[in-house]
Amino acid sequence: MSQVELIMPKMGESIQEATIIKWLKNEGDKIALDEPVLEIATDKVDSEIPSTAEGTLAKKLFKDGDVVQVGKVIAVIATESASASPSLPEKKEEELSHSNNGKIILSEKLEPAGIQSASLASGEIKGGLSSSSGKFFSPLVRNIAKEEGISPAELETIPGTGKDGRVTKQDILSYIPKRKKKESPSPALPEGKGEGIESPSLGTTEGREHSSFRMGSGGNDEIIEMDRMRKLIAEHMVMSKRVSPHVTSYFEVDVTNIVKWRNRIKDDFEKREKEKITFTPVFIEAVAKAIKDFPMVNVSLDGTKIILHKNINIGMATALPSGNLIVPVIKNADRYNLFGLAKIVNDFAVRARANKLVPDEIQGGTFTLTNVGVFGNTMGAPIINQPQVAILATGVIKKKPVVIETPQGDVIAIRSMMFLSLSYDHRIVDGMLGGSFLSRVASNLEKFDENRTI
Repeated sequence: MSQVELIMPKMGESIQEATIIKWLKNEGDKIALDEPVLEIATDKVDSEIPSTAEGTLAKKLFKDGDVVQVGKVIAVIATESASASPSLPEKKEEELSHSNNGKIILSEKLEPAGIQSASLASGEIKGGLSSSSGKFFSPLVRNIAKEEGISPAELETIPGTGKDGRVTKQDILSYIPKRKKKESPSPALPEGKGEGIESPSLGTTEGREHSSFRMGSGGNDEIIEMDRMRKLIAEHMVMSKRVSPHVTSYFEVDVTNIVKWRNRIKDDFEKREKEKITFTPVFIEAVAKAIKDFPMVNVSLDGTKIILHKNINIGMATALPSGNLIVPVIKNADRYNLFGLAKIVNDFAVRARANKLVPDEIQGGTFTLTNVGVFGNTMGAPIINQPQVAILATGVIKKKPVVIETPQGDVIAIRSMMFLSLSYDHRIVDGMLGGSFLSRVASNLEKFDENRTI
């Protein structure tokens, strides 16, 4: 009889922990090699963890909802004829403890080797797990603190309910609304106003982070709880509007040549490649070229420091069957030709809708493209995908009469027209840069060669 440990795998370079959504197998169940054992979630991506051996699930070391660090043992599989559940090694039993909120927290004894502690006194929280005072801060807590602008010194003051006084996710989420209330006390409503109006919030586990007004539900109303992804999207969108002063510029562009090109090659492309050709790769190509001309659009902001990204990583917002949104990222989009962009766009779209993306494929974006035209919308004012500083929306393509200047004089012709909408962070991108960049994208599209091959 032998035992095999099932390890929480590394799902991406920046992924340090994952949440167990659901165990697909129970203790005592037979498991085949590569058969899914459990589902985990990292950021917006849900993944299945397959078995690394054939045998019996002898022991589950974590429960549904537990947050587990990468590299930790999450289950024990008994191989060969073993069927009895082995007891957990004494050392590991002693090193596992439950926090007050019911989630398992791993002691520092089990932290992977090579992770150094960060000094909070220096004003920097890195991949290190403990502060100069000895407090433990998980990657999730540190990420939330960074997004909310909580300094390392302030993070030290938050009371923790976890093991040894550690700050849990619930601790910091409970602290945020109290902190904001102290910073910006809400004005009292005039007497007699606002009766029956509650001030709930959006984006936290308890629903108390961002205040808004809500109507009471009636007898015929249905109450629908947000799913995990919708909560994440809600948090991200509210944070983006709070952090960045949004400005949106619009440009109407003539895409007649692109429409003619697609109509000419789409049937042959589908026969040859067994997939459709869309307008998206053409838009991404035009954006990548414009970014090369205006690199200050391809930046992010860290405090008062501007980070100029050398790689052009373009995210393509993709609607999911659930109604949620995910943004796979085409890394180094400027290095692909049009055929390469078409293949990767189709691959991402298919795998996104089938929930087959991996965490690395939705991270590292430096600019985002969203197509509101696919829903018949003329234009939109998209919200910036933080920490980026700009996002471009493409509207529906419609035929309309347009005045065209010719050597013989002005004429009215039927052209395929589309609106571009660029939302940008006015802290970094001013009107001249945003307008010039948008104009260059439009020019790249209008100059598209309808005789191109792919």
